[in-house]
Amino acid sequence: MARKKSSGSAVLWLILLAVALIAIIPKEIWIVLGAVGLLGSLLYLAMNHSGAKATGHSVSNNGNPITDTTERVSIPDTVQAKRSEPSGHGIGSNKAQPTGFRIPAPPESVKPPRWYRAGEEVEVAGRKISGGLLYVGFQVESYSGESDPSLINLSKSVDRVGDFTKRLTDYWPKYSSISSEARAAFLSWLSDGRRHPEADIGYVFIFFYGLERRVVVDAKNDETVRTEFPAIRRELEELLAVYGPRSGSFMQYAKGLLGLVTAWVGSEKLYLKPFPEMQRGYEIPIPIRIALGQASVDRYPVPFHLALSWIKNSPERYLRTPATRCVTEFDKLFEIEYARKFGAGLLLPQNKTKLKLGYRPASSALADIREVILTFGDLPDVTVLTKPINDLWQLAEEVTAQLESYSRYLGRNPDAQGSPEAYLLLPIVLWPSSSQDALNYLKTKVGDGFFLSSLSELLPAFGANSMLARDRFAAFCGALRSVDLLIEPDVSMGAKTPKFEDKIVLFPPAVGDAFQETSAYKSALLTLQLASVIAIADGSFCTAEFAHLQEQIENWNHLTNSQLQRLRAHVHLLQQSSMSLASLKKQLEALNEPAKEAIAGFMTAVAQADGTVSVAEVKILEKIYAALGIEPKRVFSDIHAMASGVTDVAKPKSKATGFSLDKTKIQELQKDTEKVSALLSKIFTVEEVAAVPTVVEPIEEVQPPESRFLNLDESHASFARHLLTRKEWARTELQDTASDLELMLDGALEQINDASWDTYDLAFTEGDDPISVNPEVLEKIAA
Repeated sequence: MARKKSSGSAVLWLILLAVALIAIIPKEIWIVLGAVGLLGSLLYLAMNHSGAKATGHSVSNNGNPITDTTERVSIPDTVQAKRSEPSGHGIGSNKAQPTGFRIPAPPESVKPPRWYRAGEEVEVAGRKISGGLLYVGFQVESYSGESDPSLINLSKSVDRVGDFTKRLTDYWPKYSSISSEARAAFLSWLSDGRRHPEADIGYVFIFFYGLERRVVVDAKNDETVRTEFPAIRRELEELLAVYGPRSGSFMQYAKGLLGLVTAWVGSEKLYLKPFPEMQRGYEIPIPIRIALGQASVDRYPVPFHLALSWIKNSPERYLRTPATRCVTEFDKLFEIEYARKFGAGLLLPQNKTKLKLGYRPASSALADIREVILTFGDLPDVTVLTKPINDLWQLAEEVTAQLESYSRYLGRNPDAQGSPEAYLLLPIVLWPSSSQDALNYLKTKVGDGFFLSSLSELLPAFGANSMLARDRFAAFCGALRSVDLLIEPDVSMGAKTPKFEDKIVLFPPAVGDAFQETSAYKSALLTLQLASVIAIADGSFCTAEFAHLQEQIENWNHLTNSQLQRLRAHVHLLQQSSMSLASLKKQLEALNEPAKEAIAGFMTAVAQADGTVSVAEVKILEKIYAALGIEPKRVFSDIHAMASGVTDVAKPKSKATGFSLDKTKIQELQKDTEKVSALLSKIFTVEEVAAVPTVVEPIEEVQPPESRFLNLDESHASFARHLLTRKEWARTELQDTASDLELMLDGALEQINDASWDTYDLAFTEGDDPISVNPEVLEKIAA
């Protein structure tokens, strides 16, 4: 009790003392002391909160920090928060754990976002999205404090309507920070199938950030994620096909991520699989480089489809218009010519430069990851070499040249594709099968002889029911010539364009020489044409006259085999439809006097070839003499003179019946005509008449120039492009590349830097070891 009294008295004295102090101390001092106490309380609370946070949010979802080759990387949004344990109940405590207490499930708003795999459906703001491959959920406080820009945050408002063809986002779009109208547009684009060609590229990037995070972050911590890579790869390929041509920036990032996905797919032989069409960039896509490296290591001939993809994605040069306008025809012809030139395929050397992939993330949430570096062991990067790609470019140019006429025609007649007028301008291997069958039939029909037909019978077999324009018919003649079928007349050699009902002769080429249209050939051709005028004068080109002309051809030893072969064909044509004298007058006027005399003598010999000179033949001889400027009355005396060396050869009967010749003396007479023919070949000169050229339509488009990167030579340009594939290089790596290109490393870097200063006013590289590519140069090239 005493102790209680004492305790109560002490308390009373303390209260009295406090009252006295309050009365004595001024109120201003109490205000200051109160403020200090409040600040101290706030500081104490803040320190406690920071300590709890540091112990609960410093690790990734597998308990280890995620890093790239140089830096620690945080994973916002995908980390499930851990709460601080009460003191004495953490891991390693010796105290018993409490029983009978159940921790409730966290509310939806604090659960980590969910990744929807390909094909999974989710409904957001009344819109069904069936494609999957995206993150959906609520924002979770993350280590960086930033939500991933791709996360479809369910706590954010969404308008009822949004137009995804309008630009409603800024340059670095984030789902959580764009307007509610823009969110509605983005969700509408997703529900529409995310392939609309008019969609604003900002929405494409928001979706792309999610794919990027899945590949760069999630797959690095959970290898099972890589089972999704084939679906992600298909998605990237299709996005590139639609949006790559519209945005160079998107094309650059999407191609890089596609390369990363392709490289991580596994050990499949990429050179065995075809590649989809890709938009060209300043470097060859990594899947193609991997496939080429695999083919090099395996000593496997590069398949046609891989060689074609290499050409189409090579940044050094551009395919010309025929290759880009006539894609199907170019690809097929390239395949045919590639097999002809390289057989099973081009064999690649295994060079020193090793293939490495560097990828710089586009998402702002992954800004701490400077670069993802992926190596491929000893797999070489053969794209730095210049000879293999040059061989392919040479072949591509040869193929392009074969398509030029067809391309020009389609450029002027875009609706004519598939018509005979169009496809007859193509190489025969690209003709429709029915036309190729008709061509094979003709070859069988001709054999080693001469096949006479009319164009009205010939052209319908190739789909043409009327006469082709001159340039199209010239192309048809050229196509026949490419399979060893010659045609007479051939307009590609300057002949007059025949009519649809006119006759033509098909025949095989002679062996041993190529045809040339010389003056001697023109002389012989004119001689035969004049002879046909005489031969048909009596109403028929008889067998004896035909045989006589054929024999004269065989005696013209001054002509080549190919010239003689075409003259043989021409005689067959003349037998069916001889020339008119009027059509030959212009050529006769060009003859000199000795030639005119010689040809007059030859014509009288032809007139006697069948043993009879008819009245009609006499009359046509008179006309020929007149055309030659020779007195027509000389015809009778010249006939007698030619036969005067033979006893009783010519016995004139009457002007009405003409002359009758002794047939037993014809052979001797022919010997005289052979002398005339020999004389004719020596003195008969015709002024060169320019052949009527095949009409060549002007090229209506400007062909793109060769792309010499930074105006560097081939080897330095290849080296510079290789530098762009990574942000940073070890000096030893670049030594190997310089060796492959037969360059000195320091000299090559100096030359590239000089070219970059001239072009961009910036250095291309920085540092000595490692060697870094100037990021400002990268931005300028990507733009």
